[in-house]
Amino acid sequence: MADRPLANSTSTRSVIQAPYGMVATSQPLAAAAGQNILQKGGNAYDAAVATAATLCVVEPMMTGIGGDVFALMYHAKTKQIEGLNGSGKSPQLATRDYFQSKSYDKIPDTGILTVSTPGTVDGWAEILEKYGTMTFKEVLQPAIDYAENGFPVSEIVSTQWAMFKDLLLKTKDATETFLVDGEVPQVGEVFYQPNLAKTLRLIAENGRDAFYKGEIAEKIDQYMKENDGLLRYDDLANHSSVWVNPLHTDYRGYTVYQLPPNGQGMAVLQMLNILEGYDVASLGHNTAEYLHLLIEAKKLAYADRDQYIADPDMVTCPVDQLLSKEYAEKRRRLIDLQQAAKQVDPGLDLSTDTIYLTVVDKDRNVVSLINSICGGFGSGIVAGDTGIILQNRGKSFSLDKDHLNSLEPGKRAFHTIIPSIVCKNDRPYFSFGVMGGDMQPQGQVQVLLNLLEFGMDVQEAGEAPRFRHNQLTNEVALETGISHQAMIELNQLGHKLTLEIDVFGGYQGIRIDPETGMLQGGSDPRKDGAAIGY
Repeated sequence: MADRPLANSTSTRSVIQAPYGMVATSQPLAAAAGQNILQKGGNAYDAAVATAATLCVVEPMMTGIGGDVFALMYHAKTKQIEGLNGSGKSPQLATRDYFQSKSYDKIPDTGILTVSTPGTVDGWAEILEKYGTMTFKEVLQPAIDYAENGFPVSEIVSTQWAMFKDLLLKTKDATETFLVDGEVPQVGEVFYQPNLAKTLRLIAENGRDAFYKGEIAEKIDQYMKENDGLLRYDDLANHSSVWVNPLHTDYRGYTVYQLPPNGQGMAVLQMLNILEGYDVASLGHNTAEYLHLLIEAKKLAYADRDQYIADPDMVTCPVDQLLSKEYAEKRRRLIDLQQAAKQVDPGLDLSTDTIYLTVVDKDRNVVSLINSICGGFGSGIVAGDTGIILQNRGKSFSLDKDHLNSLEPGKRAFHTIIPSIVCKNDRPYFSFGVMGGDMQPQGQVQVLLNLLEFGMDVQEAGEAPRFRHNQLTNEVALETGISHQAMIELNQLGHKLTLEIDVFGGYQGIRIDPETGMLQGGSDPRKDGAAIGY
């Protein structure tokens, strides 16, 4: 491990230390809701659902019950890590022929035709039923309170909200639900969501079936039929989440876990396998040599991602081969340390909006969870008076019949959302995530190397400046804090640097000190978030 870089020896926030339980997420009200559940005797699973539900209210541009959920969970009793894929499928009416008959050459980015089956509520129900100790009624109460009684809008949330004002103005229900007299709520304004509160109460009282087979499903079905949408009651009624075995790789004595396809977590593991063949720390943190190596490894991993990752029920992904150390060695030979690769296979447009949370309880159960509605305010469609913003995950499909992610009825889309858990000596060591579409794998690798290779603490690892490589344009964006010298040298190596403002992700993480057992939380200052413990 290299000496800690002086440039990152201080942070804008301290590491949060707590002996019993901790929640880290992107909004303090949600983190507090999760911690309250822990202090009332709930476990990590109860707190994770409470936190996620509260985020659906207080960060509505980022997440909602009309989206999907993915989770990795370490169960302290069994000492096993399990994964949950709570992503919904495309509607049965969503066919390539339908879109082509309407003269579409690609699926729109937003609007009613991008809506896929929401998986979030069923995913929460699965987690609570299998591992929780509390009822839906108990864990949804904080979210109901904030929807009914309002929450104060923060500066970051208001700014992000304003980015999607035009989308919300396109439909009457979205305008009435998320704008105040046609305007974005201002900083400090208390914002109310009475329709969503009513919907959450139905779920609290009647469970997941209220959403998928009851009044809520009927309202979504009716709205879709009246507005030429494709999602139907049967799509909702037939939805189910899937429990999956996580993928993993070893990196210098640490075991890193990710969810299998249809998510992109495999790209993290491939990058780590490639980088393991180099003395990464000796290159120096965020030097041109270091950044060049990471960018080139990222290009190789993402080329495989775009080629192989899709719904595993419909496409076979050669996971074992792609994650083998032998394959990593072959890919490693393609990296030229003196020259940036120019040819990069293009992928889909994968910009998304997401929330991430992680919870560790007193028994050291660990939940690493991501909830997403895909784009900012998802499809921009609110289903009548339900208060639910529906996701636009359908935009990730292709209308090319030969494309790996070609649209077919009842198919899960390629997903960017990837929670992570890292273990050492078969015990949980670090639970974390980095939000931000296709930034997620490259962001996770950068954070992990900060922690494991450069000795940063859990807060510094998330605050350190990051790069973001765009697979579509082969451009590299560098965050403020990366030296001018590194920029010059990267340019000399052939990297195409962009000056456009980019999104470098939002990190949250909890480290469990292997010697003391103390919980150490870090939260990204790029967000409003907080790590809260007791």
